[in-house]
Amino acid sequence: MLENDEPVGILESSYQYGASALDQSSRSKPLRTFLFGYPLHNSLAPLLHAKIFEGLSLPWTYSPMETQDASRFIPSLKAPDVIGCAVTMPYKVSMMSVVDEVTAEGKVIGAINTVFIRRAFDGSPRYIGTNTDCIGVRESFLQNFPDVLEHSTGKPGLVIGGGGACRSAIYALWKWLGISKIYLVNRLESEVTEVIKSLKATGFGGELIHVSSVEMAEALEAPVLIVGTVPDFPPREEGEIIARNIITTFLSSKNKGYVLEMCYHPKPRTEFFEIATAAGWRVLYGTEPMIYQGVAQQVLWTELPLETFSLDEVKQVISEKLEKI
Repeated sequence: MLENDEPVGILESSYQYGASALDQSSRSKPLRTFLFGYPLHNSLAPLLHAKIFEGLSLPWTYSPMETQDASRFIPSLKAPDVIGCAVTMPYKVSMMSVVDEVTAEGKVIGAINTVFIRRAFDGSPRYIGTNTDCIGVRESFLQNFPDVLEHSTGKPGLVIGGGGACRSAIYALWKWLGISKIYLVNRLESEVTEVIKSLKATGFGGELIHVSSVEMAEALEAPVLIVGTVPDFPPREEGEIIARNIITTFLSSKNKGYVLEMCYHPKPRTEFFEIATAAGWRVLYGTEPMIYQGVAQQVLWTELPLETFSLDEVKQVISEKLEKI
């Protein structure tokens, strides 16, 4: 079950934005969801959601909508047989302004990856943007390491990167995983500066520290949780080399913690995954947050309780797909 520090779960809290979008016949109709973004050829999301719909015996579909034309979003979302959608790059930020409301986590992170529908008092649909990527990060740690909070609470964390996934990881570490302060490592200082500025402007209350040198890393308390959010390319430029040296400095600390490597393409065992494993850290594949954030999306779309979802077959089909890549 997805954990939550709120008194109600993700489905129950979604009703603060309106009543159910479904009627008694909705789950027997061929309703649609879709993924809006560009490019999409590497996405495992269609396979993931198809397997979930199959497991639920729902005649619903999830299709990629690969386009560089942002104007297609609203007409597609508001089609009468659409029950919600997923949003990926490069639209996670821009689509925040076209939905009716954005949830608290979406506002703080500054990006949405999901739109779900609820009904206003007059029965009209309300399109709500949220971010389930942060739930994917949270659940990856909590589900795989049930005692992780005993080790992470009050300790530092580290997030590698400067993009949208970085912001979701920061939010999850701060909001739910007890991290006291978060180190940021990235090849470009300008991206880190923008991440810190943006998060603070939207109400983020955690402590963010840009670690810019090996010497600085050596003087800091080692992180317990690490999240990698960058593509699997060997470091070439000066900034990339410095970032890698900082990361290996943290990984060489005496006390080993937990790593989530969010990159899984073109191969799940990235160079960073191998380095962290060799250094003695417990490392999770990037398919873990992908699966858990997808289940959170399904809860919001299908309005079914979490207990309804079985992940064993979903994880198996994703694993089999990755073996063929």
